[in-house]
Amino acid sequence: MALFGSLSTLRAQAPQTPGFSAAFAYVEDLLRPDSPARARLRGITSGSSQKIELAGGAYAIEQVYATKPRAEGVFESHRKYIDVQVIVEGDEQMEVIDLGHCTLRQAYDAEKDFMLHLDHPAASKLRLGPGEGAIFFPVDVHMPTLQAGPAAALVRKTVVKVPVA
Repeated sequence: MALFGSLSTLRAQAPQTPGFSAAFAYVEDLLRPDSPARARLRGITSGSSQKIELAGGAYAIEQVYATKPRAEGVFESHRKYIDVQVIVEGDEQMEVIDLGHCTLRQAYDAEKDFMLHLDHPAASKLRLGPGEGAIFFPVDVHMPTLQAGPAAALVRKTVVKVPVA
């Protein structure tokens, strides 16, 4: 079941594994305005991303992009990794629905740990701002990167991939 809210809320509810410990230590550093990690994220150009290796088998993908209209979004899910998606700057809407309600659109790609699902109008909507995030487990089909308002906004965020225990 997906979790969402502030970093402290996510940390309190997430499993206590080495991967999650590494994820939260990294995110705390990234959220400090004067940290080298935050400066690194600010240095990424729009439309680009950067992979950062973490402890406990986890890794992060730092991203900078303009949010998009829902019509351009896609529902995705994963099997090997749990997503910890945290907004550092900007606002974003995400949608989430249980895997049991979804129809597969594109078969699972084990190398990319990725599969796509058909749209589902009954998905729940989450609006996240700076310092907020969501944890998506393998049963959580999710559609990130959506506009939170009528216009696109620049978002700086990280997606930490935590191995399924």
